[in-house]
Amino acid sequence: MDLLRGALETTDDQATEVGLAHALVRRVGRGAAGPAVRIYRPSAPVVAFGRRDTLRPGFDAALRAVRDAGFTPVVRAPGGRAVAYTANSLVVDHIGQDPGFLSGMDERFRGYAELWTEVLRRRGVDARVGAVPGEYCPGEHSVNAGGRVKLVGTAQRMIRGAWLFSAVAVVDDAELLRPVLAEVYRHLDLPFDPESVGSVREEAPNVALDELEQAVINAYDERFGLVPADVDEELLDDTGKLLDEHRLSTPRS
Repeated sequence: MDLLRGALETTDDQATEVGLAHALVRRVGRGAAGPAVRIYRPSAPVVAFGRRDTLRPGFDAALRAVRDAGFTPVVRAPGGRAVAYTANSLVVDHIGQDPGFLSGMDERFRGYAELWTEVLRRRGVDARVGAVPGEYCPGEHSVNAGGRVKLVGTAQRMIRGAWLFSAVAVVDDAELLRPVLAEVYRHLDLPFDPESVGSVREEAPNVALDELEQAVINAYDERFGLVPADVDEELLDDTGKLLDEHRLSTPRS
């Protein structure tokens, strides 16, 4: 399976970063490529909204709050609600073939939550699978610490012939994420408790971002066998055609 590692060097556009996952799943879905996993650290602080969020009455106010906080707003490729992350987070987009269409969704949620849990436990985190009260983008397969705070959120998107499984792990900067997420969820009129936001470093201070990234890559390599690959120009062109679905303009006052 191809491994695409690192943020794009050709752009700092966060819409392009999230749009790349969309382009990858479409490429796999039409049979033009095989399975791939991409792991990267965002080059800027981001709030990635779910498509349903953009339809809520308070979305424009939430968008202004994101920009005021110095975060870049985008629309994420998979489903779910708004998530926030910084350069001290890991984003993992796993794209696979699915000739059955819509099959295996629950198995993926369980299996990859267990992968993250094992990686974190080996580094001294009391990692468990399950939602915590008041968490952002709630889901029963979130990865938490001690049943108290969310560390890793997961979401999926299925199209004919392929699926995208996306995970965001907050390694550090939880103190930056809590206030912006509180404002976003307040404006969207969705339940949220800022104290539900955790980070790996708060649970295991000696765990470095480099170490955790390599551990996740090793876990995927053990399961699938990874082959380093590059983002090619055709894929970037395909991504560019999808940017209108992921980029957000400044709302009117």
